[in-house]
Amino acid sequence: MKALAYEEAHALDAFAITLTEVAEPRLRDGDLLVEVRAIGINPGEASIRRTRSAEPGGRLVLGWEFAGVVAATGPAATGFAVGDRVMGTGDFTRDGSWAERVAVDHRVVAKIPDRLAFTDAASLPIGVLTAWESLFRDQDVLLPGVSRVLVVGGAGGVGSMATQLLKAMTPAFVISTASRPESREWATAMGADLVVDHRGDLAGQLRAAGIDHVDLVFSTSGTTGHLGAIVEVLRPFGHLASIDLAGPLDLGAVTGKSLSLHSEMVFSRIAAGSDVGSQGRILARAADDVAAGRLRPIVTTTLDGLTAETMKTAHTLAESGRTIGKTVIRVDR
Repeated sequence: MKALAYEEAHALDAFAITLTEVAEPRLRDGDLLVEVRAIGINPGEASIRRTRSAEPGGRLVLGWEFAGVVAATGPAATGFAVGDRVMGTGDFTRDGSWAERVAVDHRVVAKIPDRLAFTDAASLPIGVLTAWESLFRDQDVLLPGVSRVLVVGGAGGVGSMATQLLKAMTPAFVISTASRPESREWATAMGADLVVDHRGDLAGQLRAAGIDHVDLVFSTSGTTGHLGAIVEVLRPFGHLASIDLAGPLDLGAVTGKSLSLHSEMVFSRIAAGSDVGSQGRILARAADDVAAGRLRPIVTTTLDGLTAETMKTAHTLAESGRTIGKTVIRVDR
């Protein structure tokens, strides 16, 4: 089958992902084989392309957000049949979905409604799971005492789903950050009650809106650089959830207010083998919520074809730092 693959980590200006023939995926007992119809693109995948090389003589196929049709099932894969329309993520230690077909653990997959386009479905899994686990951890409710939530990066894919989930599932007052007119408009459309500019004085903007503190900050990008402002707006014993904790972090700023710090990595459950099925259940609930109109897909850019050219365009958008919502590649059939 055909897949988009590369060998050596590389920068965007030396783009080396090519369409090549690879072996068909080998199913494990609990796997589904899915014919890929659409692929969601994430900044984290561009980061991996820049930093991760294949083993000598090998190649890497990335991509962990997809929608498609079940083509085969492993003997231990329950709840799915050939022909089912599905969406899901995968396992970052295995070949991903930048291919005609992908083998994936059935527990991180969910069926999608017939009326939900594959491109729309492919915009959901990573954002839904990352936002859910960051906000609700291993529950389906916010932590006690959380009624005001600040989402840093409210116009991105994860921030967009975080705002929607909060408004659909909780009575929380949601504040999103966005710096450009178009991103502010998008954050408002996602349901934010208030939009502030993360490039300005966060605390001052909140005070001007009559808000002296927030209970939870969910930071989707630039956490280290924004840490001082985040700590300033959080109440004592508040909570910081982040998906990009890396490099030196001034924990003294966090402990000074007795804050709790929550990290999130969407593949942690499958890597540790810890209640992996919860992710499939979350995605199934999200599919129901989309069908009922409680959540909306977040596709803003659709590219056509499983080609090196479309993937390079997608990575250029991902690395621009100016994307709104989600870029999706439609795979021709």
